[in-house]
Amino acid sequence: MKYLKILYIQVIIGILLGILVGWLFPTFFSAAKLISDTFINMIRMVIAPVIFFTIVSGIAGAGDMKKVGRVGLKSLIYFEVVTTLALIIGLVTANLVRPGAGINFSNTSTEKVAEFSKQASEIKWGEFFSHIVPSNVVEAFAKGDILQVLFFSVLFAIGLKMMGTSGQTVLVSFDKINKVLFNVLKVIMKLSPIGAFGGMAYTIGKFGFGTLAILGKLMLTFYITGFLFIFVGLNLLCRYYKISLWKLLGYIKEEILVVIGASSSEAVLPSVMQKLTDAGCEKEVVGLVIPTGYSFNLDGTTIYLSMSIIFLAQVFNIDLSLGQQLTIIGILLLTSKGAAGVAGSGFIVLASTLTALKVIPVEGLALLIGVDRFMSEGRAVINFIGNAVATVLIAKSENAIDMVRYKQVVELKMPIEDIEPVMVLDV
Repeated sequence: MKYLKILYIQVIIGILLGILVGWLFPTFFSAAKLISDTFINMIRMVIAPVIFFTIVSGIAGAGDMKKVGRVGLKSLIYFEVVTTLALIIGLVTANLVRPGAGINFSNTSTEKVAEFSKQASEIKWGEFFSHIVPSNVVEAFAKGDILQVLFFSVLFAIGLKMMGTSGQTVLVSFDKINKVLFNVLKVIMKLSPIGAFGGMAYTIGKFGFGTLAILGKLMLTFYITGFLFIFVGLNLLCRYYKISLWKLLGYIKEEILVVIGASSSEAVLPSVMQKLTDAGCEKEVVGLVIPTGYSFNLDGTTIYLSMSIIFLAQVFNIDLSLGQQLTIIGILLLTSKGAAGVAGSGFIVLASTLTALKVIPVEGLALLIGVDRFMSEGRAVINFIGNAVATVLIAKSENAIDMVRYKQVVELKMPIEDIEPVMVLDV
């Protein structure tokens, strides 16, 4: 019975119960969605303040402005390289496996596609980058716009650091408030098994297993590709930096399970920031890389987008040339960056990309609607793992990680309370 007190065991039970309830009582899906949405909203309410106080106390407390700029630039370069790799992997796998071959498009409802196409036409992707600067910082916090909060936090930290010693009292207060927020988060995370139950019960009850029979090959191809990306691509990067991917995944296993249940990597953003800081990564690096990665390092989403486009081309028997596929990579490198900030992002970004290509009928998206929810868990998990790995590797490359503490916490699994605090994080 002692195992039932372990959080990740409770989350697994919640997921399994959600699958069972969704299967046996499909009409429960509306109540299940309410449960899942409530849990995710509880997490979202602390995301903006956690990012703000973590970045401010990290940069202003112990940060070097040149280092902050270097970490930011290095993060963007890393994100661009890795997401390009993810796009290429998705395209190559889809071309080799051909999951869309033999799929019949007839008798498929396209009602929802028109809605996605309309939303896609309203998006001006060039404005995504100007949107990073908030016109109203209060509104940015109220909406929980991660990039806008991040931008303001960095500026606020710079302004506070310019005050010198007179700003120390503010830093002490901010550090205490941040600790309170993470205590609130600990309370919320105890409810994660219920949130995971609601998420899975909604998915199974609403969409059922029937759609898997038709598009099972696409789903299987996507998950195998994601598996290869993590355990080959990311694993090689970790080996280069002498970091064990397996042990890092074991350290964040609770968060991975919550992501699977909630189908949202956002549900564990504050939690993984706390865990990586506890593991010895410097606070300003965690505060910069994780929130930025949630918009610029969506590895799972990029694999899904590239694979879906090739899948639809195969459904319509459209033979894309090498030049056209390189064009797809170029377009997705832009459109995928805005995916995190758009509701229903997967289909809207796909619709926007297909419209730009003008080769594959946008109506083909109707095929993906039923099965999309079953792939959203995979996208979210790959996105989450990609950002956790990125943070550790960038911290290692910057010598901004206490490797003794990291080995104690992550590899030896020593309790946090038994380890001396990381002095560089104190303010």
